[in-house]
Amino acid sequence: MTTDNKTIVLQALTTLVATGDVDALAPLLTDDFRHHRPDSASTAKAEWLAAVRAALVPLAGMRVEIHHVLADGDHVAMYSHRRLPGAGPEIAVVDIWRLDNGLIAEAWELIEPVSQAAANLTWWRTAEH
Repeated sequence: MTTDNKTIVLQALTTLVATGDVDALAPLLTDDFRHHRPDSASTAKAEWLAAVRAALVPLAGMRVEIHHVLADGDHVAMYSHRRLPGAGPEIAVVDIWRLDNGLIAEAWELIEPVSQAAANLTWWRTAEH
């Protein structure tokens, strides 16, 4: 099952990046799919697909470099770097996916601009230190 879940996630993301076909993602998601962000915001399937569709134009030509894909049971975690065309900014992304019966049921996404990584390593320091 773990290999199958990794394959499902990789195929979904590869197809999206290669073709920009958001509609091809819809059948890979459960009807009650939820996408979670670090600010505790959560969106349902239709809202998330609409947000992905809206982001495709400004993100056209984005390069995605997948560094690690790990799976444990019904969860798949992926670490990637993404860069806009030319000298565009680069981000590091951790996606966590939960699958249910071969469909993606939940997703969590953490994004960090690579240029801010060093500063984020000292987030606990106050201005007084």
